[in-house]
Amino acid sequence: MKKPVIAISMGDPNGIGPEVILKFLKQYDLSNSIPVLVGSGKVVEYYSEICDIHLPIRRFSEKDSLENGNVYLLDLNESSNFEINPGEISNLAGKMAMKAVEKGIELCMNKQADALVTAPISKESINLAGYNIPGHTEFLAEKTKTEEVVMVLASEILRVALATIHIPLKDVSRSITKGIIQRNLRILQKSLKVDFGIYEPKIAVLGLNPHAGDGGVIGKEEIDIIRPALDELSSEGLNVVGPYAADGYFGNGMHEHFDATFAMYHDQGLIPFKTLTFGEGVNFTAGLPIIRTSPDHGTAFDIAGKNIADMHSFQSAYQMAAMMAQNRIRKS
Repeated sequence: MKKPVIAISMGDPNGIGPEVILKFLKQYDLSNSIPVLVGSGKVVEYYSEICDIHLPIRRFSEKDSLENGNVYLLDLNESSNFEINPGEISNLAGKMAMKAVEKGIELCMNKQADALVTAPISKESINLAGYNIPGHTEFLAEKTKTEEVVMVLASEILRVALATIHIPLKDVSRSITKGIIQRNLRILQKSLKVDFGIYEPKIAVLGLNPHAGDGGVIGKEEIDIIRPALDELSSEGLNVVGPYAADGYFGNGMHEHFDATFAMYHDQGLIPFKTLTFGEGVNFTAGLPIIRTSPDHGTAFDIAGKNIADMHSFQSAYQMAAMMAQNRIRKS
């Protein structure tokens, strides 16, 4: 079977992205897939010295066929006027990070890569660089012309998807509609089947309010919006159950009995996810025409350049991307 080509955008050059990438590739079995680093040769050299990791890296040419057993670099030559300063917020660093993401998307859309793994970016740096976006997810949707995407956090023990993503908490209630819940759950169910290989996925849905509204005493969104949405999806054949009170659901370990958990807002899903997955979680964007994963941590500017960053979340992100790519290759 064809080995998948996995593009890797290097992330913010002042963050831990380049370090965790190199640490992962140092111990990775290159017979399983072909990694293509997208970013800056100058950045690779800098962190190779810091981490004392010196990989044989080939220059990527879009005209050449890629061979198993090699690491490739697509150097975007964006770094001639850039000084690498680990831990520093910089508009040039933000620009370099986003150019790498954009090129990685292009490789996947042109079928030159089978998946994209994105190393962490700094939202502050990319906004200084002129990118008026909340994060990777929204940028990926825009560049692939995808109207409907779902943010999924996944690990071996837990998968969490979100009804709303990067919006203020005060806006969550009015942003949750029956249509959004149903749209996102349909996308999630399809992805669980196609990308994760789960034949009949079972999805738990959390309520919005404490105690899932307590029968309408604390809030009526569960009665007026969430439960009717789930009833209609159940009539279509989707196995969706809820709404559950979030604290009791995670506190009682109910997540162990479902293939995925659908949360109403960012922290409701991500706080328990990051608590339970011990830094090995993966951010996956469902609904895109391409496969995209990312580690579930940020740039970690406070430890950047110190050679102490843990690569396990990046390892999980890369391995999940390769697994999903293999699933799609088998079905093609």
